[in-house]
Amino acid sequence: MKSTQADVDAAVRTIAQTVVDNEKAFSDLDAVAGDGDFGFSMARGFEKVLAGWDDFDRSDPGTFLTKVALVITSRIGGTSGPIWGTLFLRAGTTVKGSETVTGEQWVAALRAGVEGIKTRGGADLGDKTLLDALAPATDALEKALAEGADGPAAVRAFADEARRAADATSTMQARRGRASYSGERSIGSVDAGATAVAVLAEAVASR
Repeated sequence: MKSTQADVDAAVRTIAQTVVDNEKAFSDLDAVAGDGDFGFSMARGFEKVLAGWDDFDRSDPGTFLTKVALVITSRIGGTSGPIWGTLFLRAGTTVKGSETVTGEQWVAALRAGVEGIKTRGGADLGDKTLLDALAPATDALEKALAEGADGPAAVRAFADEARRAADATSTMQARRGRASYSGERSIGSVDAGATAVAVLAEAVASR
């Protein structure tokens, strides 16, 4: 599994467009236990990514991802901007300087993103956040690669586990973010951020 700049471009563009297309769906999910602005905030940020698409520095995939991260961080409101910006920034920093990105590098980049989000947001696994989909999906990616899966199969394994894990957040009580104010009432609905990870992963896997 090796990703070229063109591959990374295609994946990020798919992510950005999928965020915009799912603005209402993400906001509706967030409104169940949160403040309902997740989809709106994310869509406005990724619209800026799409608007400035041709101007990003594409010296290498890592540089490109770090530039996208800066737009996300500055344009997405609330806590989502810093959190999703951290994911892109840590991933970009991890692979910066590589003309192509191997599967092992993607695992390392995603793990760096997970650790960055933990530090930035003060959340951990089990707190009912995007980490509860992102971390197990990364484990699934690593396992698929170790078992010899090619790129498309490995990405599908990531997406399948992201969906399973996101759906499982319905049994959790939110302990971070606005949803945590709902206490036990947050149990029974899926986390919007975790579900977004699944939706975006599925979009990338299906392209």
